[in-house]
Amino acid sequence: MDVAGLSAHMTIGTRLHLYRRDGLPVLSEVIGFIDGVARVMPFDQTQALGPGGTASYLTERINLTDADRAAHPSLRPSGPALSISVGWLGRIIDPLANPLDGLGPLPVGDTWQFVRTAPPLATQRARLGARVDLGVRALNLFVPCCAGQRLGLFAGAGVGKSTLLSMLARYVQCDVTVIALIGERGREVREFIEEGLGKTGLERAVIVVATSDTSPVMRREAAYTAMAIAEYFRNQGQSVLFLMDSITRFCTALREIGLAMGELPAARGYPPSVFAELPRLIERAGPGKQQPDRPPGTVLAFFTVLVDGNDFTEPVADAVRSLLDGHVILDNHIADRGRYPAVDVLRSLSRLAHQCYTPEEGNLVKRARVILSTYEEMRDLVRLGAYRPGANEEVDLSLRLAPQIENLLQQRPDEQSSIAEDFEKLRSIIEQDCNPGSGI
Repeated sequence: MDVAGLSAHMTIGTRLHLYRRDGLPVLSEVIGFIDGVARVMPFDQTQALGPGGTASYLTERINLTDADRAAHPSLRPSGPALSISVGWLGRIIDPLANPLDGLGPLPVGDTWQFVRTAPPLATQRARLGARVDLGVRALNLFVPCCAGQRLGLFAGAGVGKSTLLSMLARYVQCDVTVIALIGERGREVREFIEEGLGKTGLERAVIVVATSDTSPVMRREAAYTAMAIAEYFRNQGQSVLFLMDSITRFCTALREIGLAMGELPAARGYPPSVFAELPRLIERAGPGKQQPDRPPGTVLAFFTVLVDGNDFTEPVADAVRSLLDGHVILDNHIADRGRYPAVDVLRSLSRLAHQCYTPEEGNLVKRARVILSTYEEMRDLVRLGAYRPGANEEVDLSLRLAPQIENLLQQRPDEQSSIAEDFEKLRSIIEQDCNPGSGI
C-alpha cells in the first residue's frame, strides 16, 4: 500500500499504523519509496483497509536510557528493538515479541537489543570454539562442528529435516537454544515443540513462530527477531544453538517484498535484494566479539534449506552454501532405503573438520569415506551381477564393510550418541578386516 504525506518523517524500516474502516490499527512497515510516496506492507491481515484511509507514524515506543542513546545515537524511537531477559527462556513468541503460549507478558530486561544490527567486525570477532558433540552419529563422524560454526541442512520435502533439528535441539550441549520456525505448517508447530523438543528442551529454548499464513514482513521479521535473541544471550557469554527452519521461507518472504517494491526478478524469480540480505543475516551468527576478561559467547547455527525438485544448484541453495561453514545433505534415496537420519555423508562437508579431528580420527574417517565411495560406485554392477567377488580386493572390502557402516549411521530420534562412542564403533568396523598397509 502507498502512504502519502508522511514521507518526510519516515525512512525504510519505519513502522506506522494504518487505520481500517472500523477504526482498528494495522501495524505496517515502510519497505521503500516510489516518487516520494512511501510503499508500506502490513504485518497483519489487510481486510477493511482501503483508499483514503489514515495512517499515523509511531512516535516514542520505547523508553531508552541515556546509556542506550549514547551507545546508539542513530536509534530512532520507532526503530525495532527488544528488551530481552533470561525470563524469555521456555517461551513461544511471534516475530513482534508477542507471547503465543498463553503464559502472560514477557519479562522486561534492563537493556535493548536491536532486531537488525551488524555482526561483530571481522577483525574483532573471536575464533571458533572447541568441538561440539552433536549427539547425532552421522554428523559427529562425518560433519564435525566447532562452537560458533554455521551449517546448512539441505533437503527436499519429507526427508526428515524437522526430525534432525529436534534431535539437535535435544542433544547439543549448550546454554540456550533459539529456534525460528518460519513459513511452517501450523499443525507442525505443536508437534515440533511437544514431541520433537519436549519439556526439557523447551526449558532452555526461545521459539519464534511465523507460520505460512502470516504476511511476508512477519515471516522476514521472524528471522531477525530470533537472531537478535541469540545475539543477546551470546553477548552474555553463553553458548547458543540457533536453529532456523527454514531460510528458504525467509528468502521467499524477501522475494515477495522485493517484487512488491517493483524489483525485477533475476535468478529464478528472486530479485537481487534477496542475495544482498542473506549474508547480513547469516554473518550475525558465529562467535561474538573477543572479550579481554572472559570467553566470548558463541552462536552455533543450523539453517535448513528446502531444495526445490532436489536441485542443489538452485539460487537460494547455491547462495546459502557459499556463505556457510559446511553443509549437510539429506537424500531422498537414502530415506527410501529406510536409513534415518538420511544424511548423505559423501556429499556432506564441514569446512572446519581439520580443526575437529585428531590425526587418528581423521585417518579413520578418510578410510570410511573410501569404503563408502567404492561401494556406491559398484552398487549397480553388483546388483546386476556384473561383478564377480575376488576380482578386486578393494571392492570386496567395501562390499563387506559398507553395509556395516550404513547400519552404524542408522539412529532413532530418541537415541543419543557421543563422539567417543561413535568413533569406537566405527573403528571396530574398519579395523576388523582392514589392512592398514592397503591404503583403505
